[in-house]
Amino acid sequence: MEVEIGIGKSGRRAYGFDDIAIVPSRRTRDPEDVDISWELDAFRFELPLLGAAMDGAVSPATAIEIGRIGGLAVLNLEGLWTRYENPEPLLEEIAKLSPEKATLRMQEIYAEPIKDELIGARIEEIKASGVTTAASLTPQKTERYAKAVLDAELDILVIQGTVVSAEHVSKTVEPLNLKKFIREFELPVIVGGCASYSTALHLMRTGAVGVLVGVGPGQACTSRGVLGIGVPQATAIADAAGARMRHLDETGVYVHVIADGGMRTGGDIAKAIACGADAVMIGSPLASAYESPGKGFHWGMATFHASLPRGARVHVGQKGSMAEILVGPAHENDGTLNLFGALRTSMATCGYETVKEFQKAEVMVAPALKTEGKSLQRSQGIGMGK
Repeated sequence: MEVEIGIGKSGRRAYGFDDIAIVPSRRTRDPEDVDISWELDAFRFELPLLGAAMDGAVSPATAIEIGRIGGLAVLNLEGLWTRYENPEPLLEEIAKLSPEKATLRMQEIYAEPIKDELIGARIEEIKASGVTTAASLTPQKTERYAKAVLDAELDILVIQGTVVSAEHVSKTVEPLNLKKFIREFELPVIVGGCASYSTALHLMRTGAVGVLVGVGPGQACTSRGVLGIGVPQATAIADAAGARMRHLDETGVYVHVIADGGMRTGGDIAKAIACGADAVMIGSPLASAYESPGKGFHWGMATFHASLPRGARVHVGQKGSMAEILVGPAHENDGTLNLFGALRTSMATCGYETVKEFQKAEVMVAPALKTEGKSLQRSQGIGMGK
């Protein structure tokens, strides 16, 4: 249903995770009987998780750790790990910068050119551990570094930007032809982000194995404020899931919908799956792990843009180990630890055995979900009141 914004302009009502709730069904299950594993192309993962390609969250070391726990981490091939042989001192410096100086200094740090040999070295470092290896490039740099990626025998490539379309138009440069590139490329490719039915459908038609859904919902992203664009995540995911259904009907090919950003708690992840996502990509929760390279800070891929930064360095703190954040045990009651234990319990409570079944869960608009009966938690700043 469209709402009249004014004479001559109307728009759909859209919903974020805080606006909805999952409705328990008539059946419940034991959490131990729930399967939250995820299969993408020829790869199988115990967790439906991608670690976001952000320098504060994913390094070669944390990529290996996330892989061992059961997820898939995506290394940013245009980040500090491919610009510097040893970025650790710079990561330490970024963590100590004042808010007033952070963006300018990061622009200077990221002005260092990307080095082809480091692309191969970082991929090989992760592969040597035996985990599945994924890394990201922006559309503007994909063709330039494609050979280095192939030579290093990457497993999965992510082509990622604030907004990625299948029909980029430029009067100054020859844009990346996503459909041609993906059909000719030897590796499975995930593309994104997008936030609408039509864009998701067009990206699926490029031959991508997965589509990232999310424009601006991340903790460190300021695109919604700087550019005024975006769609709340619950609606964006549901629209992309509708595009997946149409693409499957048309072609018989299933393309994975990956919710990218806006998820802080296990409840948020459960809602993303219930809205239709096959997996989730998270950044700030991972950046709060003791092992993460950002030392308790997190920043987006466009924070250091030379002319129009669309991200911020945010303090996420250090909440626990990577394992505690992803699979527990939790020692806090706010839903930010044991994220995938929470997903498993949510599915069990609602009676669903697999992620694909959980996508069919009933949801309802529930603006009172986080406030109803929670006055003491809110006044004391604990639990859901944080």
